[in-house]
Amino acid sequence: MPLERKAFVLLLVLVTIAFFWILLPFYGAVFWAMVLAVVFAPLQQRLVQRLGGKDNLAALLTLTTCLLVAILPVIFITSAVVAEGTTLYEKLESGELDIGTYVTQTVQTLPPSMQEQLDRFGVSDLNGLREKISQGAMTASQYLATKVFAIGQGTFEFLISFGVMLYLLFFLLRDGRRLVHDIRAAIPLGETTKRRLQIKFTRVVRATVKGNVVVAAVQGTLGGLIFWVLGIYSPLLWGVLMAFLSLLPAAGAGIVWAPVAIYLMLSGSLWPGIVLTAFGVLVIGLVDNILRPILVGKDTRLPDYLILISTLGGLALLGINGFVIGPLVAALFVTSWNLFGSKGKVVQLPE
Repeated sequence: MPLERKAFVLLLVLVTIAFFWILLPFYGAVFWAMVLAVVFAPLQQRLVQRLGGKDNLAALLTLTTCLLVAILPVIFITSAVVAEGTTLYEKLESGELDIGTYVTQTVQTLPPSMQEQLDRFGVSDLNGLREKISQGAMTASQYLATKVFAIGQGTFEFLISFGVMLYLLFFLLRDGRRLVHDIRAAIPLGETTKRRLQIKFTRVVRATVKGNVVVAAVQGTLGGLIFWVLGIYSPLLWGVLMAFLSLLPAAGAGIVWAPVAIYLMLSGSLWPGIVLTAFGVLVIGLVDNILRPILVGKDTRLPDYLILISTLGGLALLGINGFVIGPLVAALFVTSWNLFGSKGKVVQLPE
């Protein structure tokens, strides 16, 4: 490789790194703008055809639809959850809500054989157990209150990121096809390989977002609804928690509704506990098995263990954005290696 070409490649790498470093403060806004642009691209294309090629108007209508369907509901739900979280913290701090007492009462209603098993694990001291659970609840509530205060402090930053996301989303919707063509032309791979990677990437993004977000939203909504019907405190907060936990395979939302159902049955509310159990198993539990194959499809379906690890890893590294980025990276990793294995030699570098 000539010296001039080596210098140009080095310059290209350095400039690319610097560009991504500059975008780093707004990586969440850029990422979600790209994801929403990919998800809503089919709607944009249909509107362009119906409007006779008016790209600006089609992008504006698509952006409005995205706001009404995806963005504003999330903002409203987040605001309501913050309000419920603040109320929960106040009730825990004042002692009006004593979770430790509820747990010890549940333990006391267990059969003697199960209480003997708990004694073997050192849970025989109910007063000490109540104290530990109460302290843990207070610690969790204080953490929640700190996060609520941080959200209030970061309102201005959120508004800036939100504006950047909407601004970028409009242009990605309008100029998306041209940008994809330019990116494909710049990648030093064979045309067939680039096309297959592009198709796989688009499918994986849409499948990951629809498969994770839609299923989580449906399970959280159903869980919050049954909690509200049964008169359980803070149904919206529990519904959002079930939505997040439904991203995890196997147990999922059952981590929330199952202990509540057990408590209801042991505390004397037998029928509400049975109703919650039946609803959790027959309705909430089946949503994943019915909706996810329809939304995701077999070609982009990941193993449950890979979804679990990538979701937890994404959340640990990237926070709330990680629950999409984690499975997305895992899906692209599997897809790229499958392409490599099927093609033999994928990369075709020019002379």
